[in-house]
Amino acid sequence: MISIKKLNYFYKAGKQDNRQALADLDLEIARNTLFTLTGPNGSGKSTLFRALSGLSIANQGEIKMDGLDIVQHQNKIRELMGVVFQHPALDKHLTLMENFSIHADLYGMKQSLFRQRLDEDLAWTGLKDRLGELVGTLSGGMARRVELVKALLHRPKILLMDEPTNGLDPGGRRDFLDMVDKLREEREMTILMTSHIFAEAERADRVGILHQGRLLAVGSPEELKNRLGREMVVIQTIDDKQAETLNSKLANRDGVKVWIRQRELRVEGIDSKTLDDLLANHREQFCEISIKRPTLEDLFIHITAKNGEVE
Repeated sequence: MISIKKLNYFYKAGKQDNRQALADLDLEIARNTLFTLTGPNGSGKSTLFRALSGLSIANQGEIKMDGLDIVQHQNKIRELMGVVFQHPALDKHLTLMENFSIHADLYGMKQSLFRQRLDEDLAWTGLKDRLGELVGTLSGGMARRVELVKALLHRPKILLMDEPTNGLDPGGRRDFLDMVDKLREEREMTILMTSHIFAEAERADRVGILHQGRLLAVGSPEELKNRLGREMVVIQTIDDKQAETLNSKLANRDGVKVWIRQRELRVEGIDSKTLDDLLANHREQFCEISIKRPTLEDLFIHITAKNGEVE
């Protein structure tokens, strides 16, 4: 449903220098799937989102949606696509109904169709009795629901969401993503969502990890996590010096791999004998040790590590 080939994007960083925000990015997103693009702030997620939503044009490469080139078929692409931006795209000085009506007018929807679809969408939002209220009076979670309803009014086949849970508390994030999951199944939409929260990406069908403008890994959450094996040991040391000392001891063990991030060591391939030795002879060097299954955040740390240090 979404095809991206050899996409390059440069920002003007100075009078002569350009900064590359996306580098030779290739990505295929299948129809009726939830794809989450994750990575830290500044990795290029929002730049890609702007290119996909038509707000900016990449310097090189190709983007197609449902087989249509995004540059050559802009109007048709806009009919296919609903967008939830990272920053609110609602007029807080207008009521909910006024915001919805403006969006419907922009898409040329007849009043009867608009009211029918709005009634359908309001059934799952808890907003039906608040249409006359100003958007500015809503909580963050409710405002996000309004954004989602607005983006879905014209019944898009593709939904783009850029950091849609920004500003929501954990409960609000969970409720919002639960609604998105339900709607995707009911309406058979293709959804591309960006998030810097790795735990959110674990809900997706497929995940892409973006770092410094490059797509480093793509797969299902389980496929990606299984690259690190079933278990890993995480050690929190007393200070940076102790982290270096422990690293030097562990790095000489056969089959053991260590990644350091400040006072934290992430250790793969450790056996029970080495673990017993740590507890018996080096307990004063660390304040916490745990054994856990790898997460997508662990994978990100793993694949961005260089020479034992994490960028």
